[in-house]
Parts: sequence; structure tokens; C-alpha cells
Amino acid sequence: MIRLVVVVAAFLLACGGAEAAKLDLAAVNQAQFASRTTKGFNPAVLKAQILLDRARFSPGLIDGQLGESFTKAVRAFQTANGFQSDGKLTQETWDKLLATSASPVMVTYELTRKDVRGPFTKRIPARLERMARLSRLGYHDAAEKLAERFHISEPLLRRLNPGIDLRNAGTKLLVPDIGRGDPPAIAEVEVDKEARVLRALDPSGKALAVYPASIGSDEKPAPSGQAEVKRVVHNPTYHYDPHFAFKGVKTKRPLHHCCRP
Repeated sequence: MIRLVVVVAAFLLACGGAEAAKLDLAAVNQAQFASRTTKGFNPAVLKAQILLDRARFSPGLIDGQLGESFTKAVRAFQTANGFQSDGKLTQETWDKLLATSASPVMVTYELTRKDVRGPFTKRIPARLERMARLSRLGYHDAAEKLAERFHISEPLLRRLNPGIDLRNAGTKLLVPDIGRGDPPAIAEVEVDKEARVLRALDPSGKALAVYPASIGSDEKPAPSGQAEVKRVVHNPTYHYDPHFAFKGVKTKRPLHHCCRP
């Protein structure tokens, strides 16, 4: 009985060690294509997600797992490159992704004072009426701020950096390198309500960038037709019109939610 317990414990430790090895910088940067990808965290999928994000074909939240947004991003990238667009990560697609950038996908980043000082909003109420009373809808903490900055899920950020305190400047983290360089010249922006994506197109209509987008709902559909982009506003203030009559919102007056810092 004692021997069995020892063997089981050794097996669990070995599995834990193998899982930990998958999360280091070298394992992700050196991940190779595999025709069969398992569910759950996968270093090759993580590498592909970062390369897609860097190429402006966003897989949504970088989490190292297969999902609908990842499939959409792969399909869009395949279409833009003249491949069969089935959304599956093939050897051909993998090779093309690698050819888009030679830089490592994971890098070490050192936290700055600006990263950790806030201001943060510790508690954000669920109701819009109470949100409007806050001075700002800021990040909860440095972890949420960093996760959004590097397009990564918070659980994966913490898993890549176990036991690391994200509140101290000078702390070194393992993060995705999503650097993209100068943006391409965009001729037109297309919002596809059915596919729920936004595409940036060149003059010939080829997609230069594709991003998942939340576009209205069945009850409150987004408008269709053509519009002209007049300006770009960073950290805009959200305005709620009571005529929207969102479910659960009882206010009869307009609400204004201040931007994130």
C-alpha cells in the first residue's frame, strides 16, 4: 500500500513538472506545429494566437486554448493569404504565421511605476445607475490592467508568472510580445454584423486586419449602411440614452460613464 502511494505521488509530481515546463519562455517560443491539438492549454496554440494578434488578425483574448475567436482569426488569416479557409491550424497556415515575424512570441517585461500606481477602481457596481456615480470606470488592479495591455487572460498571466506580486515596480513578468510596428494604410473599415467581426481593408478590398466585435443584439441591432469616420477618440465616455431601455436599467435620465485612465 505504501509503495502504491509513493508511485502515485511520483506520477503526480512528474505530471506537475511536465505541465510547468510547458509554461516557460523557451517552451512557448520553441513550440512546433502538431496536426493534433488537445483541449486545454497548448503552447503551439498560444504561439499561434500571439502571431495572429501581431499580424492584426485578432484571436480575441490570448489564453492558449482552442475556441471560436481563435477559429475565426485563423479563417480570416487563411482567406487573406489565399489558403483554404476552414479555420483549422494547418501546417501551411502555421508556416505562413511564422513567416510574418521572426521575433520571439514571449518576452520578459519589467513592471514600471505607471503600471502599478493606478488609480484603480476596486469595486464596480453591476447597475449602470451606480456606475455613473463613480469618478471613473478604472481597472480593478494592476493584473487586470496588464492583462488588457498584453491581450492575455488574467488566469494565463498568473499561470505564466506563479507567485509573482504584480503590485511592485521592477518585477519581471513573462508576457506575450504583441508589438505590431507601424499600422498599414487603411482604405475602408467593414463591420460584419453576421460574422461579428470588424475588418480593415486596403483599396483592393483585401483584409489588412480583422478583430472580433460585439455588434448590437437581436433586440437592439446595430444600424446598417455606410458611415464616415470623422475622428478617433481614446478612452471615450460612454453615454446611455434611456430610450435604449436596456434590460434591468430603470433610469429615465441619460447616464454618463467616465472612461478608463
